[in-house]
Amino acid sequence: MQLRDLLLAERTLRSSPIFTFTAALTIALGVGASTAIFSVTNAVLLRPLPYRDPDQLVIMPTDMRNRGVKDFPFSNANFIDLRDGTKNEFQGVAGVFTFPFTLAGDDGLPEQVHVGTVTTNYFQLVGARISFGRDFTDDDGQPQPPPPAPGTQSTTPPPPRLPAMAIISYEYFQRRFGGNPDALGQTLNKGKPFSPRIVGVLAPHFQIYFPASADLEAAPEIWVANRLGYNAAQRLSVSMRVIGRLQPGMTIERAQAAVDQVAAAARKDFSILNTAGYAIRVEPMRQHLVSEVRPAILALMGAVIFLLLIACANVANLLLVRGSLRQRELAIRSAIGASSWDLARQVLSEALLLAAIGALGGLGIAWAGIKELLAIAPAHLPRLETIRIDSTVLIFTIVSSLAAAAIFGLAPAWRAARPDVMIVLRGTSRSEGLATGGLSRKIVVGLEVALAYVLLIGSGLMVRSFLELQRIDPGFNPHNLLTFQVQSDRIYKTPEERAVATRQLEERLRAIPGVQSVTASNPFPLTGGYSPIRWGTEEALADASKFQATDPLIVLPGFFETMRTPLLDGRTFTAEDNQPGRTYAIVDKMLADRAYPGQPAVGKRILIRIQTPEPVWVEILGVVAHQRGVSLSEPGRGQVFLPDAYIGSGAADHWALRTGTSPASYANDVRAALKAFDPHLLVLDLQPMDAVMEKAQAGTRFSLLLIGAFAVIAAMLAGVGLYGVLATVVRQRTAEIGVRMALGAQPQNIFQLIVGQGLRLTAIGVVGGLFGAFAVTREMRSMLVGIKATDPVTFVTMAVAFFVIAAMSCWVPARRAANLDPTAALLEQRQS
Repeated sequence: MQLRDLLLAERTLRSSPIFTFTAALTIALGVGASTAIFSVTNAVLLRPLPYRDPDQLVIMPTDMRNRGVKDFPFSNANFIDLRDGTKNEFQGVAGVFTFPFTLAGDDGLPEQVHVGTVTTNYFQLVGARISFGRDFTDDDGQPQPPPPAPGTQSTTPPPPRLPAMAIISYEYFQRRFGGNPDALGQTLNKGKPFSPRIVGVLAPHFQIYFPASADLEAAPEIWVANRLGYNAAQRLSVSMRVIGRLQPGMTIERAQAAVDQVAAAARKDFSILNTAGYAIRVEPMRQHLVSEVRPAILALMGAVIFLLLIACANVANLLLVRGSLRQRELAIRSAIGASSWDLARQVLSEALLLAAIGALGGLGIAWAGIKELLAIAPAHLPRLETIRIDSTVLIFTIVSSLAAAAIFGLAPAWRAARPDVMIVLRGTSRSEGLATGGLSRKIVVGLEVALAYVLLIGSGLMVRSFLELQRIDPGFNPHNLLTFQVQSDRIYKTPEERAVATRQLEERLRAIPGVQSVTASNPFPLTGGYSPIRWGTEEALADASKFQATDPLIVLPGFFETMRTPLLDGRTFTAEDNQPGRTYAIVDKMLADRAYPGQPAVGKRILIRIQTPEPVWVEILGVVAHQRGVSLSEPGRGQVFLPDAYIGSGAADHWALRTGTSPASYANDVRAALKAFDPHLLVLDLQPMDAVMEKAQAGTRFSLLLIGAFAVIAAMLAGVGLYGVLATVVRQRTAEIGVRMALGAQPQNIFQLIVGQGLRLTAIGVVGGLFGAFAVTREMRSMLVGIKATDPVTFVTMAVAFFVIAAMSCWVPARRAANLDPTAALLEQRQS
């Protein structure tokens, strides 16, 4: 292809501005949408993690297979066993966990920070840089001196507690200390039990990467060295997430085999791990990170590829019609010596130029689209902040544009390279050219219809899923409910002091005019933070494998009344139940049915382990409806509710107010009441429960909006393609229609003839799309809620919808054909 070919193509396209604009806009839509979604795919699935040699990094979660618990954290003891038992397979193994903390600021007022507790080798293992100061050393992780044994007396005072050594994030360094290096050596939170000493500052933008289900803060402000102590008695006190770096040349399979031996030894030595089915998995870090979002992103990428193919088919159809109208020109060029390659090259040059124009427009659409994607993307999408148009995305845009040019240019070029010179030169009518290539255009439109129908099916399935989400009962009434979290840096000496403060705070909030009731819990429905514990009935005493997993919630009396969770049997907690030493519980219906199937659970007992080394009995006071804890789309585990005093009071820090009107209007009153009660209280995540419900649906809504938008564009393009084919048919069959009408055919007969042809073409495409949809939608199963990927209602509904779109596309050409004057049509044909 030479420069003169491109110059000729430019002049040719400039002479047909409407065609050029339509074709370029169509390509721009396809390329722009695919580029925008590829930017997400690139950031989340393809771009290497910002660590040293990231392909050597793995994440190692634990599973309790016999209890259906996956991705469980490690205890210190289990971590040490893993580290010491896999030194030949790993260069190193490191652990991390994060938690929110209320820290005293320089002005004496509290601020919330997130603290990351890491093993001393964590930053070295991932290759993080230290901007100021130093990294952690082994001494920073030296275990605390053990406390005196109970019942022993000593004449010497116990050794002092070792200080917490901290590295702070660069962003916190700038915000809190203004970038002053004198921050090194300072102690944060002076005078409090947790007073970390700053020894270093991380390089900017450092983050940890785990799936959202790990419940880790990605960018803690303060990192503290974990003073690991091997305490086998606390083997079940878990919090740590573990990563490892493989030895050079080490495979995942060999590493997994070594880890399996460590898990097997733990099962052999500790019966509770054996009955739980304790296991450790080794997964590449990037693979594990995206495991929860990969299906949705791949589905979106597949949708935009379909959309790009439909856009290519549409432009191919436009070029085929344009080529048919230029048959005479091409035949003359062939007659005077132009080769087939010369003719094909001209059409390919036009296709390449159209693709270039479309690519430029597509980049503009992608740039705007990425902004919208970031606005609607769910918060759990990993590496969200790295989504942008970079060199990889630009290469994708160029390659996709070239591929598009080849796809929509080859068929027209092939047709242009084979003009029938004698037939074309004998004819003088433009319809002579239109008569050629009709089959090619119909095949292309059939493919458009098939691809668009698959997209419509995917969109319909997402709509059905979204509607199913709306119908799911979360187990409480989210309306007129204001939720928030309260934290404080105040230290209470006894559980009784904490209990008194909680009651006083509850009274202050209840005194706000318009507040009907107040409660608190930890965790709070649909906000995450759930950590399973063991439960069992009497048979678990004889056979520990009978223990199962449940999610515990610590609640204040009045929780179920404020949340309006249906009470199914028994009663709820009273103030008398919320006293130290009381061993009462309320369970949800899911747990009650498993514990005592077909029997009333009220008055019976279950074993739970939440604080004590061994499970203890609690009496069931009532049975309530199951609440959705983490996601609306997944029921989750059964739940056991315990009063706040059961674990010492003060744990229930997620508050909820039932109001008579719009809960958002009470936000200022809540802040004022809390400030008046204690200026050191921090109010976090103040929002109506309806907003929490919205966030719980964000992932499904994100996929629905995008796939739905792509499906609408695809259906429009397919409709336009169908219209173009039928309009061409009417033009090339003008004489035939005139003869039919002269012989007595009625306008409605002609109308039905054209519409029937369009609907037959649509039916062929829908049948082809049906087979494609059965194959493709199976990959959407993890994204669907309450319906199957082969949902017949969706398939039938979308087929009917597409036939309606097809009928609308057929209407204009059919009306034009039905309104033809037979005399004028025959005269026009005779003159041509």
